[in-house]
Amino acid sequence: MITFNGQTYALDDPLVLATLGGGTLILALFILIIVTLRAASRSARMSEPMLAQMQALGGRVQALSDGQHQLTGGLHHVSETQAASQTKVLQLMEQRLSEVSRGMTESLQGTATRTARSLGELQQRLETIDKAQTNIEKLSGDVLSLQDILSNKQTRGAFGEIQLNDIVRKAMPPDAFTMQATLSNGRRADCLIHLPNPPGPIVIDSKFPLEAYEALRRAENQSQLIEAQRMLRIAVRAHIKAIAERYILDGETADGALMFLPSEAVYAELHANFPELVREGFNAKVWIVSPTTCMATLNTMRAVLKDARMREQAGAIRTTLRQLHRDVELVVERVSKLDTHFNQARQDLDGITTAAERAGKRAARLDNFDFEELAPEGDTPRIVPLTKSTQ
Repeated sequence: MITFNGQTYALDDPLVLATLGGGTLILALFILIIVTLRAASRSARMSEPMLAQMQALGGRVQALSDGQHQLTGGLHHVSETQAASQTKVLQLMEQRLSEVSRGMTESLQGTATRTARSLGELQQRLETIDKAQTNIEKLSGDVLSLQDILSNKQTRGAFGEIQLNDIVRKAMPPDAFTMQATLSNGRRADCLIHLPNPPGPIVIDSKFPLEAYEALRRAENQSQLIEAQRMLRIAVRAHIKAIAERYILDGETADGALMFLPSEAVYAELHANFPELVREGFNAKVWIVSPTTCMATLNTMRAVLKDARMREQAGAIRTTLRQLHRDVELVVERVSKLDTHFNQARQDLDGITTAAERAGKRAARLDNFDFEELAPEGDTPRIVPLTKSTQ
């Protein structure tokens, strides 16, 4: 037990224990301080040489520090200079890169434009090629169809008749020809042109010696060529003879006929290499024509037909001209009468205009009745004076 200021505390009281612990700690610290001060005094006496060395070392360190500061300033200046140089270099590089980029962009744009234009032109050409390919395929089909038609004699004959029909219908009036006309001998002509006498109706018959011509084109040696020429002569002479015997009739048709070849190539071959066949046709009064020469011949026939019809209708034309002249005279008379009526109407209009002007002048004088005295027409109006009334 401990008594302090009249208070009694047990030894195991926490407050007592804390107080004792604190006092003990303070005492220990005090003793430690005393011991430390004594040790420090001894250390101070022992460390005086060391302090001198430390001061010298501190001077050197200060000098090194000053040098380091100077070096730091130099390095900072060098760093600033280098940064400025790098900035200028970067600016120049950016400018150069911008110029290069702009140039590359313009070049790429130009290249892209030219490429797009080239692609567009290529696309157009490809479309043209596609169309041409389509036309070629169609033409190939037409050629194959034409070959199928020409490989058969009957269809080949129909082909020539159809082509002749188209040419005649384009060149002649509808009443100037008859297709598949039957003559008095019972023969049927492909076309009969109704020309006046002379020369009279003329027959056009279609013939197509294709086999002999193809054999001539396919000839690979002299013997084949001679054989093909012989076949072509036989075929053409047979056609000339048949036309001369069947379609040239005295008193019914003209003294000649036309043999229509629906191929310009066969026609050119005959005139170039077989002139004797052409002369034989002239002697037999059978004239060989191609589609082109047939059109020219038909145009000549049309002119002849037109001239003959005009001669036949000369009387009717003169009568129509007299009637037309009388109609013109009636029109002139009626125009003259109409002009007289117009003149009379113009005079009446002038009279109406004059009367209207006089009526207007009189209306103006009536409007000023209270101030002007009415005067005869043409005189100057006089102002009417005011008079006093008598009382």
